[in-house]
Amino acid sequence: MANFAKPSVPRFAVEAYQNEFLPAGGRDVHAIVTVTATGGATATRAVAPGGAAVVIMVDCSGSMEYPAAKMRGAREATAAAIDTLRDGTAFAVIAGTHEAREVYPGQGRLALADATTRAQAKEALRGLTAGGGTAIGTWLRLADALLLGSSATIRHGILLTDGRNEHEEPAALRARLDACAGRFTCDARGVGTDWEVEEVTGIASALLGTADIVADPAHLTEDFTHMMEKVMGKEVADVALRLWTPVGAEIQYVKQVAPAVLDLTGRRTDAGPRAGDYPTGSWGDESREYHVCVRVPAGGSVGQEMLAARLSLVLPGPVTAMTPAAAPAPALIRAVWTDDLAASTAINPHVAHYTGQAELAQAIQAGLRARKLGDADGATAKLGRAVQLAQASGNADTAKLLAKVVDVVDAAAGTVRLKATVADADEMTLDTRSTQTVRVKRS
Repeated sequence: MANFAKPSVPRFAVEAYQNEFLPAGGRDVHAIVTVTATGGATATRAVAPGGAAVVIMVDCSGSMEYPAAKMRGAREATAAAIDTLRDGTAFAVIAGTHEAREVYPGQGRLALADATTRAQAKEALRGLTAGGGTAIGTWLRLADALLLGSSATIRHGILLTDGRNEHEEPAALRARLDACAGRFTCDARGVGTDWEVEEVTGIASALLGTADIVADPAHLTEDFTHMMEKVMGKEVADVALRLWTPVGAEIQYVKQVAPAVLDLTGRRTDAGPRAGDYPTGSWGDESREYHVCVRVPAGGSVGQEMLAARLSLVLPGPVTAMTPAAAPAPALIRAVWTDDLAASTAINPHVAHYTGQAELAQAIQAGLRARKLGDADGATAKLGRAVQLAQASGNADTAKLLAKVVDVVDAAAGTVRLKATVADADEMTLDTRSTQTVRVKRS
């Protein structure tokens, strides 16, 4: 029997970066809010049963057999992910085609990870074969049902697909994602190059997870192991940003900007008078950054000052009860009107950096769309701008991906030429990872 450790709860800290000065009559206030959690879980420490539940959804449609390395890689990667589960973690495996089938443990339940159940699950994986269509909404529905039956605080899915969601209407998948949102988080991976980037990234975005491409099935095991290690490092679920604004002030948008761009604006739920909650998913030891834009009332005069918004964290009840200090002091976003031109026109370095990172993601996506449509001039302009932004912000990883799609003539000026031929894997990798950002450089 495993020696289960007592839960270790992260301590959260919140810090706001902004230029609070506005010109007379100015209305839009921008702030970057950094949320950091420290002292939480580790990926190897065994925890008491009920801490986490994970469902792995493996595409077993007919296309997974072409080439055969995809199905073989999926079996091996899933086995590696199962080996990475901490003792006491609840888990299940689903085979996904035009329908969803329980592979292990079956009978609508989850197993608790230990040496015996891991061995049984890996034995069950040997029976996975390819055949049938693709209806991802059915996979998510079964995963949701299995996770709803668990009392685990961390509820997570891992989804692997190699093709398009051809046996289900897009509206059905969207409805299923809406139903699952807030009930569990999910990482999504596309293997090979025959899947739709928009579908895979849309699943991850809706369920507050990560999306990526694994073009070569031989790399699936490494990716799945890394993913599961991240999941095992989560300790607090259902953390939300709560934004309160005074009368007359309105939130324009709330976006996660690091480690990746994710728009949370439309996910607001009311939390009392003039307050709203924005979901952030599950946390372990990590730091994330958010861009908040608040529109304050018109008519601010020189010398006037106001609190534009107050941002606090909403943590699950048991966490706050265990460790009252886990909930940090709120971050205050201020507005001060001034006639000092230098003060009111200065852009806070954090705001400038992440505004550029968001523009970088948009430029890549727009450039790739233009390229697909045969608009060479539009693609060149947008991808050139992306190269320029990547260079200016020090986003070396994105710069390398861009260099596989365009020939860079002058990075600082954004002068590029489209490559005559681009490998599908290179284009899809750039598209899938376009929203990944780099942190602002700290002095």
